[in-house]
Amino acid sequence: MLSRVTKLKDFTRLVCSTGNLLNHSRNISTSSVIMSGEKFSLPDRFGGGEKSVWVEYIQLALDYKPLNLGQGFPDFAAPDYVCKALSEVAIGPDVLLNQYTRGFGHPRLVNALSKLYSKLVGRNINANTEVLVTAGAYEALFSTILGHVDKGDEVIIIEPFFDCYDPMVRMAGGTPRFIPLRPSKKDGVISSSDWVLDEKELTALFNEKTKAIIVNTPHNPLGKVFNIKELEMIANLCKKFNVMCISDEVYEWLVYKPHKHIRMATLPGMWERTITIGSAGKTFSVTGWKTGWAYGPENLMKNLQVVHQNCVYTCNTTIQEAVGRGFELELNRLDSPECYFYSLPAELESKRDFMAKFLTDVGMNPTIPEGGYFMVADWSKLANKVDLSKETDKYKDYRFTKYMTKNVGLQGIPPSAFYSEGNKNLAEDYVRYCFIKKDENLQKAAEILQNWSKSKL
Repeated sequence: MLSRVTKLKDFTRLVCSTGNLLNHSRNISTSSVIMSGEKFSLPDRFGGGEKSVWVEYIQLALDYKPLNLGQGFPDFAAPDYVCKALSEVAIGPDVLLNQYTRGFGHPRLVNALSKLYSKLVGRNINANTEVLVTAGAYEALFSTILGHVDKGDEVIIIEPFFDCYDPMVRMAGGTPRFIPLRPSKKDGVISSSDWVLDEKELTALFNEKTKAIIVNTPHNPLGKVFNIKELEMIANLCKKFNVMCISDEVYEWLVYKPHKHIRMATLPGMWERTITIGSAGKTFSVTGWKTGWAYGPENLMKNLQVVHQNCVYTCNTTIQEAVGRGFELELNRLDSPECYFYSLPAELESKRDFMAKFLTDVGMNPTIPEGGYFMVADWSKLANKVDLSKETDKYKDYRFTKYMTKNVGLQGIPPSAFYSEGNKNLAEDYVRYCFIKKDENLQKAAEILQNWSKSKL
C-alpha cells in the first residue's frame, strides 16, 4: 500500500496540474476574446474592399458548374513558342534562371520592353530606370497608386472601371471621384464608341486636389477604344491642372479594324506625366503567369520602385525570361501579319461578331466592342422571362446573373461591380460576357440561350 506521504504528493501534483490546466484554459478563452475583438478588425484603409465579385462568382461557378463566360481568360492554348520557352528555361542548363533576379525586372525582359515601347512611343526608354516589371498588371496599378496618391489627394476614375481602382485609391488615403461613360443612344446597333464622357462634367472634377486620373483604353468592360479627340480632352485637363495620368493599356493589342490604339504617353506633353500599365497575360494569352509592367519617366517611376521593393521585391525569374524571349521573337516580325499581336485580334473578331448575333437573337441588346474581349449587353427586354424573386442581392444585374448561372447554366458578370455605389443603378440592366473562348464553347453558349429563350415563349 502507498504511504500517506506518497498519497499526499500525488494529490498535490493533481491539484497543481488541474490548476495549470484551468489557468491555461482561462488564457485560451481570454486570448480568443482579445483576438476576435475590435483590435484585430480590418484596418480602415481597406474599407470598401472586403467584397470581391471575383471571389463570389468563382465560387458560384464551382458550386453550379455553368458554362463560364464571366472571367476574362482564354480557354485555348497560348502561343506555343512562349510555352516552349518557359519549359526550356525551367529545365535548361542555366540554373540561375530558377533563382532570384533583379528586383525591378529581369534584364532580358526589361530590355525587350524598352526596345518595344521605345519604338511605339517614339522616344528612348531606359530599361533600368523607366521600366518596372510587376506581379501582374494588378501590382503595377497597386505600386502606381500607392506610390503617388497621398491623404487628401483626389483621383478621377471613369466608370465602369476595373474594380481594384477604387479600393486601391482609398487604401492610399486618397478620395476617388467618379464620372460615368454614358451611352449616347439606347436602341439599335450600339458601338462602344457610343459610350461617351460629358466634357463639362469631367472638367468640373479637376481641381487643385486632383493628383491623377485613371484612363483604361481599350476599355474593360465596354471595349471602348478612346479616340484622339477624347484623349486630347483628358490630356489638356491633366496639363492645365498638373495631374498625372495612369494609363491602363493592358488590352493594347486587342483592337479591331479600323480602330487604332493611341498611347496616352505619345500625346504632346504627356510622357512627362503618364505611367502606362501593360500585361503579359493579355499580350500572350497567359493570364495565369501574373506578369505585368509599368513604364514612364524616371522621376515618376521611382515612387513605384519604392512600393514594389517593399511589397513583392522581385518577380518570377523563369517566367520573365520566357516572356522576354517571346517579345524578342515578336519584335522581329512586328510589322508582319504573322505577329501574334495582330493575329489574335483577327481571330477574335469573328468570335465577337458571333456573340453579338446570338445575344441579339435572344432579345438582348449588345454593345459591339472596338477592342478587348468583353461584351456588355442590355438584358432588360428579357425581364419577363426571369424570376428573380429568389435572389436577394440589391442590384438587378447581380440577381439576373445569379439566376442565369443557377437555372440556365450560363455565367456572366454583373457590371454594377465596376461602378461606385452612387452610380451602380446605371448598370443594372446589363451583363458582361467574355468571348475569348473556344468556338465550340461560344456555340454551346448560343444553344443554351436559344433553348432557354424558346422554353420561355
